[in-house]
Amino acid sequence: MIDLEPWAWAALGVAAVTIGISKTALPGGNILAIAVFAAVLPARTSTAAMLLLLMVGDVFALLAYRRHAHWPTLLRLAPAVVAGLIVGFAFLAVAGDGIVRRAIGVILLLMIAVTLWRRWRQSRSDAVETPRGGILLAGTYGTLGGFTTMVANAGGPVMSMYFLATRTPVQVFLGTSAWFFAIINVVKVPFLAGLGLFHGPVLLMDAVLAPLVVVGALVGIAVARRMDQRLFDRIVIVLTVAGAIYLLF
Repeated sequence: MIDLEPWAWAALGVAAVTIGISKTALPGGNILAIAVFAAVLPARTSTAAMLLLLMVGDVFALLAYRRHAHWPTLLRLAPAVVAGLIVGFAFLAVAGDGIVRRAIGVILLLMIAVTLWRRWRQSRSDAVETPRGGILLAGTYGTLGGFTTMVANAGGPVMSMYFLATRTPVQVFLGTSAWFFAIINVVKVPFLAGLGLFHGPVLLMDAVLAPLVVVGALVGIAVARRMDQRLFDRIVIVLTVAGAIYLLF
């Protein structure tokens, strides 16, 4: 088992609950967990440890929202996401932690700015319907999502910005996100295993924290059923901004 102080275990416990909630109610909200894990554990170890806990949350997200996914969106994103994963793996293998963190923070802030600008332009033109996003939009967000999820498990905020930019309803947002990250996280396992990041102490620590992810996931399901679309959008944007600013410093 990894030797940690009691306060560190408490922080990781809160982060584990947050992972569960983010998977079933607030996509992108796991940026808090990313921050905590990175503060308590070595950066590369935190990436591997979080991935396994995220996969536990994926199970509950799929159980709750698997029928609400918009598969054409997933297929549109797939090629760009694969490209982003490959670039992210190469970057993770050679870049320092500081460079990775700041790069992701800048990307997130740019995505937020673009999303808010698009919404402002649409409101000015009194658009009745918003398309689900063309190839260029999907390619841009998909590549960035694949890159950020590989290097820091931080793809949630990027993909949240994509779904907000295309004005995806809450249930479809959650269902599409659930399938997206369930698939991507499984794909990431052999990459991180190839870097030797899944060792005994990490697996033992995750075994202790996994029940707290389950608790968070169940809380998230209950919260999501009462979530208003506008409130949902605002919370996702605030969490993404907070996470981006954290990563910059």
